[in-house]
Amino acid sequence: ASAVSAQSQRLNVVASNLANADTVAGPDGQAYKARQVVFQTLPFQQPGEAGTAAGVQVSQVTEDNAPGRKVLDPKHPQADADGYVTYSNVNAVEEMVNMISASRSYQNNIEVMNTARTLLMKTLQLGQV
Repeated sequence: ASAVSAQSQRLNVVASNLANADTVAGPDGQAYKARQVVFQTLPFQQPGEAGTAAGVQVSQVTEDNAPGRKVLDPKHPQADADGYVTYSNVNAVEEMVNMISASRSYQNNIEVMNTARTLLMKTLQLGQV
């Protein structure tokens, strides 16, 4: 379940990146910076148990400090003194790959949860015989 939640957060960050892929610098002169999710392993250990089960959580969301794309467009209202418009540093192709990866990971984690539920139900049915 923790992996499903983490991948859901990752999908939200990717969606935000894609939504801002073609945005220009705002009034503060700063363009949108691409964000990436950083995962952290969480051990699940009950007191007195020697279990090795683990989960995952999002430890932080970092910003990519790469410079934004500069496009020559002197007629654009956001153009600088040299005629360049600064766009976000989001690479749409990389974000689409990231989205597919996150989506598949999410689906796989749901499948694992469904399989575990099915196995637990069959185990309970064995006890009824």
